[in-house]
Amino acid sequence: MPTRILPAVGDADAVRSLITLLSQLPDAEPLPPLGDSTQLVDTLARLAADSVDELPEVVIVHERIGPVPALELVREVALRFPAVGVILVTTDASPGLFSAAMDSGARGLVTLPLGYEDLAHRVQAVAQWSVGVRRHLGHGGDVFTGAGGTVVTVCGAKGGVGTTLTAVQLALAAQASGRPTALVDMDLQTGDVASYLDVQFRRSVVDLAAISDISPRVLADAVFRHDTGLALLLAPGEGERGEEVTDRAARQILSALRSRYEVVVVDCGAQLGGAGAAAVEMADTALLVTTPDVVAVRGAKRAVRMWDRLQIRKAEETTLVVNRHSRGTEIQPALIQKITGTALAATTVPAHFKELQAAVDAGRIHALDPKGTVRQALWALAGELGLVKAPETAVVRRGTRVRGGDRGAVGFRRRRE
Repeated sequence: MPTRILPAVGDADAVRSLITLLSQLPDAEPLPPLGDSTQLVDTLARLAADSVDELPEVVIVHERIGPVPALELVREVALRFPAVGVILVTTDASPGLFSAAMDSGARGLVTLPLGYEDLAHRVQAVAQWSVGVRRHLGHGGDVFTGAGGTVVTVCGAKGGVGTTLTAVQLALAAQASGRPTALVDMDLQTGDVASYLDVQFRRSVVDLAAISDISPRVLADAVFRHDTGLALLLAPGEGERGEEVTDRAARQILSALRSRYEVVVVDCGAQLGGAGAAAVEMADTALLVTTPDVVAVRGAKRAVRMWDRLQIRKAEETTLVVNRHSRGTEIQPALIQKITGTALAATTVPAHFKELQAAVDAGRIHALDPKGTVRQALWALAGELGLVKAPETAVVRRGTRVRGGDRGAVGFRRRRE
């Protein structure tokens, strides 16, 4: 069986030389090269969604890959796709880099300029390791789903547009549907998730910032388990400590959470630092919350343009959520979409703050009235985004009692019978 090799190389000259050598390797099947880290992770996730056997045995990561740095990309691939062997190609052959690559999860390191013998030996060894892992797993290989959990970031066009409310309710909706969910407060200086849920905590996201290898036990120690079942990773009580969470630390933390929870919702606030930018960059879905007023819409447009300039995220890959919407406002969602150039969530959140005030003041935003229009809209948004697990379709027989929303269907069937 040929060895499938997927190169991830951002340098055009390196692509040509690497493909030339790979095509000369015996029993090698080089796949079309990918030019950046996002394409690599998306491609592996798509293949893994069908079957682990569809994944390539070997992934080759060039040191100049971007936008995610090479070592961080190696770590993410190793965490999310454990049956894939990763080789790092680099000009630096120092023991320090070799150690760092192994710690990140690489199975081998090849130095530039590339040589046939060195590359062939390393590819063969890594391919044998990958095949051995899959053979050892046997039919139990299905446990490696590959895609990992879904990461959703929620950012605000400006302060006070409802970013935290949106993040909390999306997480609650996912958790209530039976999907293990983590809620991360990445608004590191002014985060309010703890206040909204009336939580007293000792540990925060800062406690994970300096840890290079976040084990499940270390992660569990830092997470606060809420009464609703949500796993909370909160912003530090001392805002100045937020600077300790770098973009690299944020990627490691979110990768660790993604490997243990089906849904990870991240509240990034309205001011995007390095950690928040890293979260938006690696998110499966990035939401930008705005209200239908001139100042907020200008803030949304400014944020979208900044993300594009910094190559964090393209406008069309960002989903706009309109909060406090009413039919009487002059600025409607379609106009905001045209101004910002983003995608637009079909669900809008109505302007009914009276439904929220008592729950916000009491720190019980999780106890909103299920019949309230704001809560219903936010939970509908969670369904639109695919965060809510679809209920199993019940088989209705004569005489079966069905609760809630199924009554109409049963009545219709009885009338037909």
